[in-house]
Amino acid sequence: MRGPSYPQQYDSTRSRGGSQNGLSNHGPAPNEEQYDAYDQGYAQNQADDPDADDFYNASHPPSTYFPDQSRSIATQSVRAPSPPPAPILDHSHLRPGAQAALLSHDRTLELYRANAKKTQDPDLQFEFAVFMIDASKTMPIPENTPGNLLVVEKAIEKREDLIKEAITLLKRLADRGHMPAQYFLADCYANGIGTVKGKQDFDRAYPLFVLAAKHGHADAAYRAGTCCENGWGCRRESPKALQFYRRAAASLHPGAMYRLGVAELNGELTLSKSPKEGVKWLKRSAEHSTAEFPHALHELALLHERGIDNVVFVDYEYSIELLAQSAELGYAPSAYRLGECYEYGKNGCPSDPALSIHYYNIAAQQGHRDACFALTAWYLVGSPGVLPQSDTEAYLWAEKAAEAGLAKAMYAVGYFSEVGIGTTADMSKSVTWYKKAADLGDKRAAQRLKGSMNSPVMQPGGPGSVLSRNGPEGDASGKGKDKDCVIM
Repeated sequence: MRGPSYPQQYDSTRSRGGSQNGLSNHGPAPNEEQYDAYDQGYAQNQADDPDADDFYNASHPPSTYFPDQSRSIATQSVRAPSPPPAPILDHSHLRPGAQAALLSHDRTLELYRANAKKTQDPDLQFEFAVFMIDASKTMPIPENTPGNLLVVEKAIEKREDLIKEAITLLKRLADRGHMPAQYFLADCYANGIGTVKGKQDFDRAYPLFVLAAKHGHADAAYRAGTCCENGWGCRRESPKALQFYRRAAASLHPGAMYRLGVAELNGELTLSKSPKEGVKWLKRSAEHSTAEFPHALHELALLHERGIDNVVFVDYEYSIELLAQSAELGYAPSAYRLGECYEYGKNGCPSDPALSIHYYNIAAQQGHRDACFALTAWYLVGSPGVLPQSDTEAYLWAEKAAEAGLAKAMYAVGYFSEVGIGTTADMSKSVTWYKKAADLGDKRAAQRLKGSMNSPVMQPGGPGSVLSRNGPEGDASGKGKDKDCVIM
């Protein structure tokens, strides 16, 4: 069955710059001496690494690079996963001529490898290592069938060899103090790239994050802070996590500033509650928000919906503006919140089906299960000139939300399958979904199951059934529609 139609871990290569203006009163950054043990210990461990090879001549002297690179009190919000990062290498500037021929994947790698071995420029060598990791992710693996097992094994082995070559090269560069390589290698380990059985290895990642942080990498300092906060590859130490976050925040890292803001709001990481300081950090983070770190925009929006005495005043218009900025960065919770506001006319928003559906779509494309289910309701009734009514689409969106674990969506899929709304009636499938919903505490599903025990064939209607697919007044315009009447 086709999927529903759309009406419409960390970026490992970016480093951010900035100054410490205005941040010095929030505690000192970690001392350089704190990192010496990691710096020396990691280099020694890598020198003894039996997996290392001599891709580069060991006679090259090592060098150190010092680039000039630059739970909320309102909602107890949780940092959601960010959208996938952009492609690591951007070759959009290349424009082949009319007579140009595309090189094969293998030939491109060989040419790149030959150039990387000739140069002594660590940045070019690093770029080649990143290219190999990126290529390994897109390397095609044939379908595993009884007739081509050897072909599949060779393809997998080829991909693993490519990753191994890249990791070895990154190790060489990291040993010589190349900061981007230290961070990128740490990110690989943290994401299970180049590790045993593809498992995350923070024992190897954390020391590298610390090394890169020592050399001024803001993302590395932030990641080291998350490791210390959660005990990934090190002991759980809130004071040390706080030091790393402050170090990253000094370079205007939006994720670090957001975490400091939430910590001040809630009194976390050994800090006392200070809403005023927390809001200051959130505002700084919001000013530097990215698609990877849009969280401060969303948090500030929620705070302006409710207000904090003597700190944040209630301002619905500004709240909606912040949510819109966050939604345009692809942050699903903000988009879903806007979808609700424009559907029901909340927080000073007009009731606008087009905008409601637009924002629900943004959230649904990020896999937000409540947004997917909200589209089910819209498709059931449709909206003239905006969205055509479609039982099939309604079913598919409900199924998507149900597969994501939403109990009320499981109930809806069960009922749709029972009655035959948007799909072929299938009693067995219906009972399966009812059981899943009932296991999660959905009382209506339990009622339907109880009815099935008393009758060989469940009849439409009765306890827990869908009452109507139109609005409360019986029209299908969708204006003022009550989703309790539609599905619940």
